[in-house]
Amino acid sequence: MKKKNLIVFGTRPEAIKMAPLVKEFLSHQDKFETKVCITAQHREMLDQVLDFFEITPDFDLDLMKPNQNLYTLTADIITGLKTVLEDFKPDYVYVHGDTTTTMSTSIAAFYSGAQVCHVEAGLRTFNKRSPFPEEINRSVTGSISDFHFSPTPTSKANLIRENVDEKTILITGNTVIDALNFSTNKVNLPQFQDEEIDSLKTIIDSSKKLILVTGHRRENHGQGFVNICAALKELGQQHQDCQIIYPVHLNPNVQKPVYELLNDITNIKLINPLSYPAFVWLMNQSYLIITDSGGVQEEAPSLGKPVLVMRDTTERPEAVDAGTVLLVGTNSEKIVNETNKLLNNKEFYDSMSMLHNPYGDGTACEKIVNFISNL
Repeated sequence: MKKKNLIVFGTRPEAIKMAPLVKEFLSHQDKFETKVCITAQHREMLDQVLDFFEITPDFDLDLMKPNQNLYTLTADIITGLKTVLEDFKPDYVYVHGDTTTTMSTSIAAFYSGAQVCHVEAGLRTFNKRSPFPEEINRSVTGSISDFHFSPTPTSKANLIRENVDEKTILITGNTVIDALNFSTNKVNLPQFQDEEIDSLKTIIDSSKKLILVTGHRRENHGQGFVNICAALKELGQQHQDCQIIYPVHLNPNVQKPVYELLNDITNIKLINPLSYPAFVWLMNQSYLIITDSGGVQEEAPSLGKPVLVMRDTTERPEAVDAGTVLLVGTNSEKIVNETNKLLNNKEFYDSMSMLHNPYGDGTACEKIVNFISNL
């Protein structure tokens, strides 16, 4: 009898990292009946990823609402999944990382009697307020999960310290590298057409070093983003030989300071959020990346791009230890100083860009499927 899998995700980052797992399971239909459920915690950005990876969900809870909050979202996911779980009766439910969808789905799956499989398990900052609410989301999910797919030995060690049975943990590498390999191959195909990439080509000044910036974390809202913008403004004014491109997150807490403080700097281009293929293409064109994103910390080293992380803590210490990323927080002076080192010191730049990516070789999904096949 085939094993029944339900893969659940709700945000763009989850979709990117779970899409290659969906495709890997669907390539083994002799062993598995696999269905996909999306909560649509993020609607438009999620749909873009599904289109790019050519995935059609079997269940769509369509939960995104204006001004939604963590209270209602958590409750809506748990109650919305009840019917899906009762109708499909999966043996295994797969969740990813640390979103509200992840935590809520793990609770609902536990209630249903399904076994919970946590992809990207064991990441910790050991500070429940940073990142908020992700650190608690992944900790709760970890306490519920039956199987833990850890990207690195460090994340496995975190779980063992929490008394997780070592036999239930598999080190896989990170599925985002699987996704990145698929995506870079696809966007580089001669027949691949993308309006956003075509538009980016018209605004990029190829004579200048490109600095790519992204930012969205809740803990940086307020003074954090003011400090970030002050640093970017100083960098833009100091380095006329550089171009800063910043796809600005749609959250008003991000948009307000960014557009107020950076809109009049000639070599800073503020653009709308990008689709995943366009963002992958832009990462490839960049000289360095300044971000508070977790996924970019994992992706960029595979492309040879140094990363400055605008956070005080990270659940991805492997990249810091490997030297492929540097933590700069939201301290304006530190952001400026470390960026200047990368722009002005070729030896320092090369020391970051040529290092080994600690997040795997792009075979994480194959490892997961093999593990479940042998249960």
